[in-house]
Amino acid sequence: MSGRSSGPFRICSLAERPELETPGYEVMAAGWPAFILASEVAARYWPRVLTAFAAFQLALVEDATGAIVGMGYSVPFAWDGTVAGLPAGWDGVVEQAVDDLDRGRPATAAAALSITLAGSHLGLGLSRRLLGGLRAVAGENGLDGLVAPVRPTLKSRYPLTPMERYVRWTRADGTPFDPWLRAHWRLGAELLDVCPASMRITGKVADWEAWTGMRFPESGSYVVPDALVPVDIDTGRDLGTYVEPNVWVRHQPQARWTQG
Repeated sequence: MSGRSSGPFRICSLAERPELETPGYEVMAAGWPAFILASEVAARYWPRVLTAFAAFQLALVEDATGAIVGMGYSVPFAWDGTVAGLPAGWDGVVEQAVDDLDRGRPATAAAALSITLAGSHLGLGLSRRLLGGLRAVAGENGLDGLVAPVRPTLKSRYPLTPMERYVRWTRADGTPFDPWLRAHWRLGAELLDVCPASMRITGKVADWEAWTGMRFPESGSYVVPDALVPVDIDTGRDLGTYVEPNVWVRHQPQARWTQG
């Protein structure tokens, strides 16, 4: 990627600038719910993702200040191109990417894991630039496009609506209702399928109370802030379980970075 400029911003990979790893993570962490950051899969594999696939991790840097204003993370993995051949979701594709590397299976596609912008730079269309950068990295590495287990932006406002129905909602102009799905759609992405168990997050009841700012006096299913579906709390087992659905989308290869 060699530090390509896009207007007043520059996109750099962690392979080019490994010192951006920690400040980049801080940008990502600030944009995600606390319980997502407690993912056991991320805790186990994230260090490998950042080092083994450093060229696939992109920072959007403001030229004037040198500040990181966005991060895009992805992994290469072996995929046969069919919907049935996709991993179960975010957890699955991270695990498979590392396993493919360890077993010497050649990657055929890339999967976007996260695109996060600093709060000060939301609403400026910069997520499109990072998404374009991830597509470019996939193309430059000879991979057959980019897929993503997308976390729809507004789904947390409708936690009781099944994802299968939510993804079919449209606006009056016929475009997808959800703004993040709409951003992918506008860049030509194809909606492949819902992945109902994309991420699995577990923790003690006290953990969930700390993550959500709520109390859980008894066992049951609870709607909590920023969750796409309810969280199941079992006070007898001192266990809270959250299984998040996402939406698989596919972008075609993009061999070169396109400014915009």
